[in-house]
Amino acid sequence: MEKYRAIPQGYMTAGAVAKKMGVTVRTLQHYDKEGLLSPSAMSEGGRRLYTDKDIIKLHQILSLKHLGFSLDDIRDRLIPLDNPTDVAQILSEQAAIVREKITSLTESLSKIEALKAEVLEMQSVDFKKYADIIINLEMKNSFYWLIKHFDGETLDHIRSRFDKESGNVFLQKFLRLQDEAIQLQEAGISAESQRGLQFAKAYWDLIMEFTGGDAAMLPKLMQMGQSDEFGQEWTQKQAKVNTFVEPALNAYFSILGIDPFQEAGT
Repeated sequence: MEKYRAIPQGYMTAGAVAKKMGVTVRTLQHYDKEGLLSPSAMSEGGRRLYTDKDIIKLHQILSLKHLGFSLDDIRDRLIPLDNPTDVAQILSEQAAIVREKITSLTESLSKIEALKAEVLEMQSVDFKKYADIIINLEMKNSFYWLIKHFDGETLDHIRSRFDKESGNVFLQKFLRLQDEAIQLQEAGISAESQRGLQFAKAYWDLIMEFTGGDAAMLPKLMQMGQSDEFGQEWTQKQAKVNTFVEPALNAYFSILGIDPFQEAGT
């Protein structure tokens, strides 16, 4: 490292760099101590002297630090800035990180806004439901809003029977069967046909998987299925689904000689 009696042209003191870049002299001293950014020269009086290249490197450090990287991570990411390719490479890397950060922050903002909307629609403070909504938002479950319509007992049942993974698997099966019901109805398949009875068995098996065989839950499921509190789009879809599901289940139960919904109500 060269030493100079005075400050030569093209060099800046630590104070000047700190002022220009919005940091403190102590920060520059710390970066020097950590091996991140050493001054390019020193004056005979011991003053640290920096160049424009040092400012570019400092900007690189500050950008990575702002993105949440530790000093150790930043040290590993620093590359020489000796030619345009080096500069372009680090700028490309920083741009990619910023894009990832924007995507992450956008998703976080969407989750916050979604939770806020659900909180305002609920009639009371319920941290269990808030937590369930957050978990489902993290799972990217677009039906997170249904949670506010479940009572505490039903939610406790769901929590006891399903974890994050199994709950998502169950939801996907449920949605596939609902879409299948609409497709069978539109294709003119009879609910009493062999295909209709196969569907009814699969649908009923899914209900039993959800309830764990607890017949006491069936009236609640029936009530929820007939509710108009879920919005027009959901209600309209359920009406289409039930056009096929109800006669298919009735035909299936007739063959089995049972009426589980009536038995649940007794």
